[in-house]
Amino acid sequence: MELPPSYRQFLLFANGWGSDDDCRLLRIEEVGWLRDVDPSIAESWSEPKPENSWSVPDELYFVYGHEQVSGNMRGEYVANTLLAGYWDDGVALLNTHVKTPEGEWEAWYLAPWLAGARRYRSFWDLAMDELRMRYPS
Repeated sequence: MELPPSYRQFLLFANGWGSDDDCRLLRIEEVGWLRDVDPSIAESWSEPKPENSWSVPDELYFVYGHEQVSGNMRGEYVANTLLAGYWDDGVALLNTHVKTPEGEWEAWYLAPWLAGARRYRSFWDLAMDELRMRYPS
């Protein structure tokens, strides 16, 4: 499977980032499917809960930016995401189920305090948002 362009470029340039286990993007040899690399996270977020509908309609799901509701994620996608990193108490994931015509995969920051995922159109968007939060201008 071919990785999305922005993530592929990141790995070619940096092959990972950070050395702290709580805040780092993984090297290519550490990247893997969430269900294989960290099955406990995959299972806990994939398991349907009575109050959640895993069939979030497109008009709610495909909202990005400040208007997005983190709970409007599709839990059925979680196990099939690619684990790209860890930061704070969450994980950075790439979702193969949502791809742009350019080959970008949707990127997620999944964390318990969000009660879901903050979703981005690409790895690039996720990385830039993280940089803006860590290093405000």
